[in-house]
Amino acid sequence: FIKQLPPAQLPEVFGMHDNVDISRELQDTKQLFEDLLMTQAQSTGGGAGGASTEQKLTDIATDILTKLPSAFDIEDAVEKYPVKYEESMNTVLVQEMERFNRLGGVITTSLMNLQKAIKGLVVMSESLEQVAGSLLVGKVPELWSKSSYPSLKPLGSYINDLVARLKFLKAWYANDKPTCFWISAFYFNQAFLTGVKQNYARKYTIPIDKLDLDFEVLPCDDIDQHPEDGAYVKGLYLEGARWDSKRMALAESFPKILYDTVPVIWLKPAIKTEISTEGMYVSPVYKTSARQGQLSTTGHSTNFVVAMNLPTIKPQKHLGSPRNVSPLQLGRLDLSVLIEN
Repeated sequence: FIKQLPPAQLPEVFGMHDNVDISRELQDTKQLFEDLLMTQAQSTGGGAGGASTEQKLTDIATDILTKLPSAFDIEDAVEKYPVKYEESMNTVLVQEMERFNRLGGVITTSLMNLQKAIKGLVVMSESLEQVAGSLLVGKVPELWSKSSYPSLKPLGSYINDLVARLKFLKAWYANDKPTCFWISAFYFNQAFLTGVKQNYARKYTIPIDKLDLDFEVLPCDDIDQHPEDGAYVKGLYLEGARWDSKRMALAESFPKILYDTVPVIWLKPAIKTEISTEGMYVSPVYKTSARQGQLSTTGHSTNFVVAMNLPTIKPQKHLGSPRNVSPLQLGRLDLSVLIEN
């Protein structure tokens, strides 16, 4: 009887979705390649391949420096978007520019110093060696991560994502406040959400601590007009469920599809006691799929952003409890909204 049992049990035996197997295999593969890359990084120094390694580092650094735009002019930004009582988004934009300027400064300085160290103009310090090792294996250097927003992307995707974020802020600066915000572009997403509530609180003279955000998913992927109150956002992904555009509610994930895009969401500030949660799933919104973070000096999590109420076809117990999250729990056990896919 025992020999007739399968060597590995199906996820359904444990009440999980079939996609759990895919998620587990992806994690195992990722761990395997990370270990292989660590071995490769340790064997790249010295020998006949030294010259080619230096050339690779020079090419990578030059390519990244070419892609990165120049830093934002904060003085011009403050002059064009001054602090206004009725428009908190001006402050959000300027602060985002400052944060990305700091990150860009760290990246640019480290790459330029690395190029100088390769030429023998400066000493190859321990931090520069770590940057070089990460660049060779396509990982984001730890030096950058300390000044960066949370990201699980490899080096190439990280740089492309960073350039796209900078392009979004540049378009905002040039063309005024967008009608629909790409929420994934923000370095500090919580500041944007606070700005949305602050605008509403000042407009209607309501204490901001009495307000919270209500969420309405719209049947469109973009929108070209501003809402009367609140803000439209896009760029979110669902993990552990999908969005049913016909029923306008959360539904069971399709097999072999781990992530699903979310249409435009209307962030609607409202008094906390007036927000209805009936028929809603309280889904946590994370910046990355790691679903874990640390408490920063601002009092916010470095990964968790906000709890979002979304209409659901399935009951809360079917999709899972937001208090018990795990990367392996999909479908019937857990659901979350991700800013980075």
